Amino acid sequence: MSEAKPPSPAIQRIRLRTELRKARTKTGLTQRQVAEKMEWSPSKLIRIEAGEVGITVNDLRPLLAVYEISSQRKVDELLDLARGSRKMPFTEFRDIYSKEFLQFLAMETSASLIRHFNSLQIPGLLQTEEYGRAIMRAYSSGLAQDTLDRYIEARLARQELLQGDEGPEFFFILDESVIRRQVGGRGVMRAQLERLAELAARPRVHIMVLPFSAGAHAGMQGPFTLFEFEADEMPDSFYLENPRGDSYASSDSEETGRYVERFWELEDLSIKDDVEVLLRRMAERTGEGSDDLASLLRDGTASTDA
Repeated sequence: MSEAKPPSPAIQRIRLRTELRKARTKTGLTQRQVAEKMEWSPSKLIRIEAGEVGITVNDLRPLLAVYEISSQRKVDELLDLARGSRKMPFTEFRDIYSKEFLQFLAMETSASLIRHFNSLQIPGLLQTEEYGRAIMRAYSSGLAQDTLDRYIEARLARQELLQGDEGPEFFFILDESVIRRQVGGRGVMRAQLERLAELAARPRVHIMVLPFSAGAHAGMQGPFTLFEFEADEMPDSFYLENPRGDSYASSDSEETGRYVERFWELEDLSIKDDVEVLLRRMAERTGEGSDDLASLLRDGTASTDA
């Protein structure tokens, strides 16, 4: 029998911070009192209990003494959580990503189910390298080449989640404008659409298209991502990010529930069947140049002249 897969670092960090808050509450100590006993700044303990940073084994041992945890079994359990929780994914990209987005990546790698809606661009998990480079250049025209390469490296590393038979189940809803906008030119966009068609054929990846004919809809307020987790310690969460790079994440059940309902509403409006065929046909038309407004104007002029 194969060994059970260990919990992800994000889940281990959630478990650890929950245990530490519970232990402090049991002692009746405030965060300030604990920080003073540990000779820490209060912000350090606050960040540890919020899960924003990990805690070293060397820091955890004396903290457990302050909390009067002496059972060797319990001490070993918490030390193991501390070791595992410090192996957070993508920390090597801290030079380019914000703390909030690193937390997003931690949720992405820990989730059992991910729902994403986008009305602006192909989601990063689905982008080809060429499409990704074109997007990054458009967003940051003055971006240094080595920094751009780092973003692309991170984006391609994220896509390992899509490989193989194991991993999260994905549900993507793309506005029709996303698959029509020719990011990077016809060649790049055709390759991107072919990539989407290939991914849509995979059993864990479900791609839907919200057509223009759906009219105005709630998704026009912006992209959002929803995460579901198998671990009881990880509440379902959602994440918002706008084009300026501002982000907002929440695990509040009421807020998350509203976005789940919004996703279901958009799903009801979307094309779900034969999406692979649709994307391949779009790829062909994009390559032929028969899908844009200019071609419609040319056709109209030709019929008028006739």
